[in-house]
Amino acid sequence: MASKTLDQFLHDNLEDLKSRGLYNVIDPLESPNGPVIEIDGRELINLSSNNYLGLATDERLKEAALEAVQKYGVGAGAVRTINGTLSLHVQLEEKLAEFKNTEAAIAYQSGFNCNMAAISAVMDKNDAILSDELNHASIIDGCRLSKAKIIRFNHSDMDDLYAKAKEAKESGQYKKIMVITDGVFSMDGDIAKLPEIVEIANRFDLITYVDDAHGSGVLGKGAGTVKHFGLSDQVDFQIGTLSKAIGVVGGYVAGKKLLIDWLKVCSRPFLFSTALPPADVAACIKAIEILMSSTELHDKLWSNGRYLKKGLKELGFDIGESETPITPCIIGDEVLTQKFSRRLNEEGVYAKAIVFPTVPRGTGRVRNMPTAAHTQEMLDRVLSIYEKVGKEMGVI
Repeated sequence: MASKTLDQFLHDNLEDLKSRGLYNVIDPLESPNGPVIEIDGRELINLSSNNYLGLATDERLKEAALEAVQKYGVGAGAVRTINGTLSLHVQLEEKLAEFKNTEAAIAYQSGFNCNMAAISAVMDKNDAILSDELNHASIIDGCRLSKAKIIRFNHSDMDDLYAKAKEAKESGQYKKIMVITDGVFSMDGDIAKLPEIVEIANRFDLITYVDDAHGSGVLGKGAGTVKHFGLSDQVDFQIGTLSKAIGVVGGYVAGKKLLIDWLKVCSRPFLFSTALPPADVAACIKAIEILMSSTELHDKLWSNGRYLKKGLKELGFDIGESETPITPCIIGDEVLTQKFSRRLNEEGVYAKAIVFPTVPRGTGRVRNMPTAAHTQEMLDRVLSIYEKVGKEMGVI
């Protein structure tokens, strides 16, 4: 017999989330995740995908994936440390190291896995981690798993980071101290102050860790936030996903060879999860080759991002302080934000509401993700719908 206690807990808490506008409804796609998607038989302009460069549906990646299936099959068949490492995995990691301008790289099954793996493989209960308060959930969970002392610093506040780094170092309590930040913060689109972070790290001998999930393919002509600031030789951990700008699935850590060697023998997701499938690995290799050979997609992404930002700002929407193509429209109230997103959907734009706990309470927003695959005509249609719904609901 099922637990009545569990049933009651689930029912009460789900109803509570729904009443406060915090319950997320999942909408299955009936089409590829491109600039236009189909849901329930309706076509919508898609502004919710992390497929920044449109590579998820690129014919070159599909061809590479199909060839890999024919040669290697659909699965790797084992964990990397037994016999699940294919020559393709080695090629991918070599290509990633070249792309990120590091000595070596290691691939994981997801970006989330990277943060669970890498932090806990190096940090422990004798250490401390200085973590930006707006860091991604996977960083927060990775820090918790390590059992290190977590010291949050105010978002991109370098004075606060300096003071807390100084206090942690001078206390003499910790064997190692790490500073962790997102490269690009996914909910607001702002960029970490990496030059200042590195300067503070050098002052207090901090380990530097940058999660560049939303920076790779977007900044540094595609190579990411660290390359954007010219700091490739001064950041210890460069973390990235293969599921956003790269367009496939997986994640990676790039850094010195000694670090990567350590992660291959000590990071649990690498040791205990079956390796990435051959098709995905081959598609990732092709995507990186495309990014390294041309900035065409990168440049189109930024052009579209600037166009959408300018249009929304001129209409009177609060788009925050984004420095990247990520374009939030900050509504505030969670219930109103959910209603606003639904009205956009009804008019033909798919832009999801983002509310607590993904963002702080009272800062609900519709997060827009223009990609290299959108046309100007699509974006003009988006702006027209935003104007209609914004005026109708009193947001502008």
